[in-house]
Amino acid sequence: MGEVKKPQSRGVWPTVKPFVNGGASGMLATCVIQPIDMIKVRIQLGQGSATEVTKTMLKNEGFGALYKGLSAGLLRQATYTTARLGTFKILTSKAIEANDGKPLPLYQKALCGLTAGAIGASVGSPADLALIRMQADATLPAAQRRNYSNAFNALFRIVSDEGVLALWKGAGPTVVRAMALNMGMLASYDQSVEFCKDSLGFGEMSTVIGASTVSGFFAAACSLPFDYVKTQIQKMQPDAQGKYPYTGSMDCALKTLKLGGPFKFYTGFPVYCVRIAPHVMMTWIFLNQIQKLEKSAGL
Repeated sequence: MGEVKKPQSRGVWPTVKPFVNGGASGMLATCVIQPIDMIKVRIQLGQGSATEVTKTMLKNEGFGALYKGLSAGLLRQATYTTARLGTFKILTSKAIEANDGKPLPLYQKALCGLTAGAIGASVGSPADLALIRMQADATLPAAQRRNYSNAFNALFRIVSDEGVLALWKGAGPTVVRAMALNMGMLASYDQSVEFCKDSLGFGEMSTVIGASTVSGFFAAACSLPFDYVKTQIQKMQPDAQGKYPYTGSMDCALKTLKLGGPFKFYTGFPVYCVRIAPHVMMTWIFLNQIQKLEKSAGL
């Protein structure tokens, strides 16, 4: 067995495996979470509570409206989550090697999460922009709707109408949000796993569920203010004079703080937290199952 494994360790698969596994687990989780994410965006756009938004969508647009933007969501996971989870795995592995195989302290896990989040968000920003616009399209007046047919149509038309750099509109707050989210999610997850196993004596599934819930809460609490600003920047439309309501993310944050106070940034927090925690939980569960399948297949 040892002689068979040595050539594999020098191949391409061990390097790309963390990226493939991360992207696949994120895409599977998105298929389950997409309706909650859709409702969260509508709440942030001021259409009412979770119950009101759901009733209105089902009545006026049908059940399919809950999955509007799924293609963009899957494309986002194929880029953003592939990059962030793959990068986090590589960074933590290198850090553990540099630490003589000892477990990493919390601050090093947080730094790895920050870096992985920034890289992932930079790669996934175009898909994220397409997702936000597709989800927000139905809330616009009929004359202002873009009516993208799918994620690739959205990306093509954004490039055609606004230029290539428009794909990274709002990339600044997107990257900052991703750094905050991944710092909260990844670092707290690892610490929670250690606590659940060592201090509470939980089994594997209980540990995954407990740690994912904790990390989901911290990911939501750290990232929602940045997510709110990012959403406002990405969905804004110019007025009749061609002027946008915000000049940038800082301007958006200051105006929001002045008009609505600090709690305005946490609009939709319950739904956002409910969305983040299950997505984190299912991402880890899917990732564990994928790794088990690969292990049984000798990959």
